[in-house]
Amino acid sequence: DWSDQSPEDIYSTLKKRGDYYNFKQRTVADLWNDIKANGLARSWAERGMWNEMRMSQSDIADVTGDTYTYLMNGNTPEQGWNALFKSGERIRLRFINSAAMTIFDVRIPGLKMTVVAADGQNIEPVSVDEFRIGVAETYDVVVTPSDDSAYCVFAQSIDRSGYCRGNLSPNPQWQADIPKMDYDPVLGHRDMGMGMAGMHGMHDMSSMNAMTPKNTMKAMDHSAHDMSAMTNPSMNKDHSTHNMKGMNMPATDKPAPAGMGSQRDIAHEKTEFGPHVDMRAATPMNGLDDPGIGLRDHAQRYGRRVLRYADLRNLYKTEDRRDPSREIQLHLTGNMQRYMWSMDGIPFADAAPLQFKYGERLRIVLVNDSMMTHPIHLHGVWSELETGEAMYLPKKHTILVQPGSKISYLVSADAVGRWAYHCHLLYHMPGMMREVHITEGGVQS
Repeated sequence: DWSDQSPEDIYSTLKKRGDYYNFKQRTVADLWNDIKANGLARSWAERGMWNEMRMSQSDIADVTGDTYTYLMNGNTPEQGWNALFKSGERIRLRFINSAAMTIFDVRIPGLKMTVVAADGQNIEPVSVDEFRIGVAETYDVVVTPSDDSAYCVFAQSIDRSGYCRGNLSPNPQWQADIPKMDYDPVLGHRDMGMGMAGMHGMHDMSSMNAMTPKNTMKAMDHSAHDMSAMTNPSMNKDHSTHNMKGMNMPATDKPAPAGMGSQRDIAHEKTEFGPHVDMRAATPMNGLDDPGIGLRDHAQRYGRRVLRYADLRNLYKTEDRRDPSREIQLHLTGNMQRYMWSMDGIPFADAAPLQFKYGERLRIVLVNDSMMTHPIHLHGVWSELETGEAMYLPKKHTILVQPGSKISYLVSADAVGRWAYHCHLLYHMPGMMREVHITEGGVQS
């Protein structure tokens, strides 16, 4: 993604108004469409809820196609990137999201893509029509064009504000038709972490009679939620005083076995409460089976199979098969209106390093307490995504965490050093970052 504005100007603008670049705000016409689809009472209550929270359902991306031009190998959408093939050839394409702030949804109309590697690590081949690629992620796909036709390699931004494209063709004179972008996505209840009890972080509670958990939950219709998919049964418990960050669990309370993910309650630290955090996910759903906002209905709407993290299975057996000895629960936090980002409510400048002991096997649980999609990157060691099959955990270096969701992975601390651990969205990085110390002895100063 390229802008003629300087990064400093863009960041300064976002600090003044976090949704400045969002030109797809919901309007009266959208409200009318909602009323026709869902009825007056439900639509009015939902619109009132969003207004109370001072959040926008259409705030999908911080920086949009209004200021960005999306490029493929340096080519604008008008130019397009071009590559030639011979009919029947098997072609391997490596997709690398090297953008600063843009998550892309990629498809090649008319061609099935077989995903064979994620973040450079071989996986068992998965046939899909579309995949989402976060900033810093990579996917290798194999395609086999059987016709003497041109095909469009189409990558649209997550908010549908623009796209970049390529052209696969057997003839340099042929250009494929450019498909239309998909519908504009909007945030929903599941992107809030299912519960509203934690969504008053930006306000003083004494002035928020309308936003108490009781009143707000009345206004929400959860009838469409699949409650069977919830892994956290403790929706009504108050965990605000628990401290589970990196603690060694007693022998009677060991972490769940490798591959199964965390079974522990979600615990919000005291540092998450205040004007710097505008949302806390009360009962986040597991993000493995969620293709992401704007993709969830593509199978029904378009007949496309969309890649999910649950589809990833390492080609080779897991090397380190130990169960984790401890868990670290880390919350991705922020205030979207004030454009403040942090982990556990603590910005990088004020945060102590995370301490890993060389040789240990631990589980990291990321909880997204925001309505933004965050690509989280851990340097130095692999993040082995817990997909339920411990013998074939896929290795990744960057993991997308969906809004209001949680996801877990295992880490073998096998590289001594000081490592960065951060959100890969450029303007989130100054706050949503930690330093990781992997040491052979005691705590590193």
